[in-house]
Amino acid sequence: MSSFIKSVLIDLKQKDNNLEDLYFILPSKRAGVFLKHHLSTLIQKPIFAPHILSIEEFVEEISGLKTLSNTDTLFQLYNAYVEVTPKESREPFEVFSNWAQILIQDFNEIDRYLGNQETIFDYLHAIKELDHWSLETEPTNLVKSYLKFWKQLKTYYQVFSDNLLKNKQGYQGLVYREAVENLEAYIENNTNKNHVFLGFNALNTCESLIIQGLLQNGSANIYWDADESYLNDDIHDAGLFIRQHKAKWNYFKKQPFNWATSYYSQKKNIQVVGVPKLVGQAKYIGQILEKIGVENNDLKNTAVVLGEENLLIPVLNSIPKEISQINVTMGLPLKFVPLASLFDLLFSIHKKNTNTYYFREVIDLISHPSIYSLFETDDGNYLNAISSHIQKNNLVHLSSAELKKIAHKDVHGIIDLMFSSWQNNPKKALNHCSNLIYLIKDSINDTMSNKGLELEYLYRFHALFNQLTDLNTNYHYLNSIESLYRIYNDVLQNETLDFKGEPLEGLQIMGMLESRVLDFETVIISSVNEGILPSGKTNNSFIPFDVKLQNKLPTYKEKDAVYTYHFYRLIQRAKNVYILYNTEIDALKGGEKSRFITQLEVEGIHNINHTIVSPDVPIIENSLKKISKTKAIISKLEDLSNYGFSPSSLTNYIRNPLDFYYEKILGIKEFEDVEENIAANTLGSVIHNTLEDFYKPFVGKMLTVDVLKTFKSKIRNSVTHHFKALYKDGNFSSGKNLIIFEIAQRYISNFINSEIEQLEAGNQIKILAIEADEKIELIFDNIPYAVHLTGKVDRIDQFNGVTRVIDYKSGKVDQGKVEIVDWEDLTTDYEKYSKSFQVLCYAYMMHKKKLIDLPIEAGIISFKNLNSGFLKFGKKESTYSRNKNQLISEETLNNFEVELKKLITEICNPNIDFIEKELD
Repeated sequence: MSSFIKSVLIDLKQKDNNLEDLYFILPSKRAGVFLKHHLSTLIQKPIFAPHILSIEEFVEEISGLKTLSNTDTLFQLYNAYVEVTPKESREPFEVFSNWAQILIQDFNEIDRYLGNQETIFDYLHAIKELDHWSLETEPTNLVKSYLKFWKQLKTYYQVFSDNLLKNKQGYQGLVYREAVENLEAYIENNTNKNHVFLGFNALNTCESLIIQGLLQNGSANIYWDADESYLNDDIHDAGLFIRQHKAKWNYFKKQPFNWATSYYSQKKNIQVVGVPKLVGQAKYIGQILEKIGVENNDLKNTAVVLGEENLLIPVLNSIPKEISQINVTMGLPLKFVPLASLFDLLFSIHKKNTNTYYFREVIDLISHPSIYSLFETDDGNYLNAISSHIQKNNLVHLSSAELKKIAHKDVHGIIDLMFSSWQNNPKKALNHCSNLIYLIKDSINDTMSNKGLELEYLYRFHALFNQLTDLNTNYHYLNSIESLYRIYNDVLQNETLDFKGEPLEGLQIMGMLESRVLDFETVIISSVNEGILPSGKTNNSFIPFDVKLQNKLPTYKEKDAVYTYHFYRLIQRAKNVYILYNTEIDALKGGEKSRFITQLEVEGIHNINHTIVSPDVPIIENSLKKISKTKAIISKLEDLSNYGFSPSSLTNYIRNPLDFYYEKILGIKEFEDVEENIAANTLGSVIHNTLEDFYKPFVGKMLTVDVLKTFKSKIRNSVTHHFKALYKDGNFSSGKNLIIFEIAQRYISNFINSEIEQLEAGNQIKILAIEADEKIELIFDNIPYAVHLTGKVDRIDQFNGVTRVIDYKSGKVDQGKVEIVDWEDLTTDYEKYSKSFQVLCYAYMMHKKKLIDLPIEAGIISFKNLNSGFLKFGKKESTYSRNKNQLISEETLNNFEVELKKLITEICNPNIDFIEKELD
């Protein structure tokens, strides 16, 4: 394959041009590297390298202006805006920057296509006067202000461009317009220069006039890279612009057109592959490269062209290890660097301009991978201590001072740097960010495997914050953290981390625009979907479609034609082409393959091999986990048995033996997060503890109405005390927590009221025990060690002479939850019978300890179902029977004992595994 660049150089050499005296003008800087390489293969002796410029650099040279960055242009535009707009009507910089970027883009287009500014802006103003939303005869102040903005656009433009020209500066469009103005002078002063333009396609009006002027003067040659297949097709978008140049330029009426080739029609292996998701495409690219690498170790003629920049990292991670030489042209966007998320977190907490920070934001920040090491010292890891303290004390919002109280003094510096208030002061914010970068830099040591990369990240962010500091110093428009963050984000979007590699060796990875003028034998193109390649309709402009058409400004149609040319030119000389598209439907971008693919198929020039790739999804059998009882587990069970099984641990086993294993054998507890809102178990504990305070002093005594009434006056203080004890430093004075706090008081008050009603109705209540914590030993013939049952009964009383064992529940329990039909069900169905199992456990223990005499009643008082009163355990003859025995006798407890021992025997049996249960 003879590349386009090499073909041009050969042609120039054959025409006896002195190559080192030529001025090569290319669409991009990237192409210049390849031009030098091909030039080196054609010369027999050393020469000085010719001048090689991108079109932007060349135009800047003609204009005599310095091109400003996007950010500098934005600030300069605000200067003009402030100059023109009265103080009372001015928008703050952060609001202005929202729409100013679009305005700059429109200014660029108007200038690059030499549009008549006054005509366009007047037309815009007239349209807005017709379109505005007010139905009133006399416009409102808001409408007047809106229309005034459109009327002043040409004033903004004029002041803005005049100010820049005075300082010999310009945004891209102004530089292009000025270059056209200076073209005649440039030609007169550079009569000895011979310019060579190569590889161009779509040209704006300024570029077209500059190139035509040099061609007509005999100071230039131009080489097109077009193929007859689309150049001679009047409706093919790939040849749209070059056909126009060929037809309309006077130069081509007398001079030959260089060149129209026929490479595209030559035989090619084109494979179109539908792959789901971005990561799927990245993995498939890796598979293609692995296959190519086996067949051909030299990949310098292979290019991976990424339709979406966020595919770069997945692709780099998918490249086979055997491929050692890789050159990445497009650069890694700085917004994808891990450090970017750290500063995003910092800005997010300080934009609120508050002295206290939400605990999740605090933990996310201090545990961020970029600064995690700052909390590790020789004395230990202080991060865990901070997180643990926040969790245990339910600290939902924290200040810098509170964090320093928690943390070790060794990390007070980093806490100050991250959490002391920025006071809505951009200067202070930038200072803190820069100092944080230095602190992270000092923590990087030689043992780190990726030290060089981490330092490069830090350097780029250091440069970014220096740039922001300069902008803030020079312009003084950053008056808030919000405005600083907007500019930071704008700069971040445009910054890339460039990779260092050998540009002429190995695999080439690039974006579509970087591929201009370059040729490869094997091309892999990703994300060839509608909305990406081509991008389709975008409305990022203040100028309506019809106004653009009227003034010959580019629309989405022209932009689509640009990408059509790049796509076809990329595969023009290639022999192997892999075109990948995303098959997954995306709400924003769609899941439709690109029209380019359909066009290739319809043309019929090549045989297109179209396949859909789907990942192999292994069939995973939903097998339940089994844990065999090893000697270590049996030893742990022995310890647990001696300590005592609680009713809740036994019901946990009934629910799922694997949960019992994790919690009781391994000692793994569910992670307790900060209680932002009071949890149900905290509410239950507060109710239990408050009732214990009230009733414990009256154990062995009869309750009276007067005593119960004294409880009511103490409810608030007691509930407050126990919430503070359990909820630590959590706040329950407002919001949902205040509601839960009030609910706790209401539950207790309602319960006491129900007790008063019982007494006033003539019933007698005697308290026998409160929070009775007991432990009994169980005798087993088949377990060779002591087994105990332990538990705490909320309340034992006598109601009209009948002993009751009572369990409090803060949630809702119905009567059906404390009734059984078959004794075997107690240890099989957690959902239906766990409450019955628990109350029978308590009754059994109290009887064995001889604290109660049979028969008794046992049951639940549900605070969420208080109207149902005491929910007694009952044994029914059948599921539908209404008859039930609610008195617990010796026979009842004997039947329960059989099921209890059967359950504990199963738990302790070394031959029975812990088998997971399927849970709904």
